[in-house]
Amino acid sequence: MSSRLYPIFQKGNPQMRVFLPNFWMKMVRPQIDNAPKNKVQFVVHPGMSQFDVKSYLEKIYEVPVVHVRTYIQEGRYRRVPQKGYIVKDDDYKVAFVTLPKDTTFEFPNIFPEEKAQEVENEEKHMDILKENFKKHQQRNRLRPDVPGWFL
Repeated sequence: MSSRLYPIFQKGNPQMRVFLPNFWMKMVRPQIDNAPKNKVQFVVHPGMSQFDVKSYLEKIYEVPVVHVRTYIQEGRYRRVPQKGYIVKDDDYKVAFVTLPKDTTFEFPNIFPEEKAQEVENEEKHMDILKENFKKHQQRNRLRPDVPGWFL
């Protein structure tokens, strides 16, 4: 965890201090389906400027950056269902990073075919469990006050 305060001075050498950046970046899937292959979208710390984003990517991750565009996205307004009052989500900063023309970036496939089959098996197993629970509720509909572990 980073902080803006320097660590407390302690006697002795060498001083073991680690300075971490106070910024963070989160890569997100582009909202546009037909986005160019050399553009990458990030949600970044609100205090980061375009220069900060460019230097962060070039110095830490060694990614060549041609251009950076940022804007502040307003948080959405929504009504809390139980209470009825309106809540506004926090605003966040979005950065579009342009890579060189010869560089292409494709978002990684998190769920390859093997994992997709595992997900289908888990969904089938969950459906079986739901059916068993419905049968259990049907059998014990006249005993609502008895806990499930007692039956």
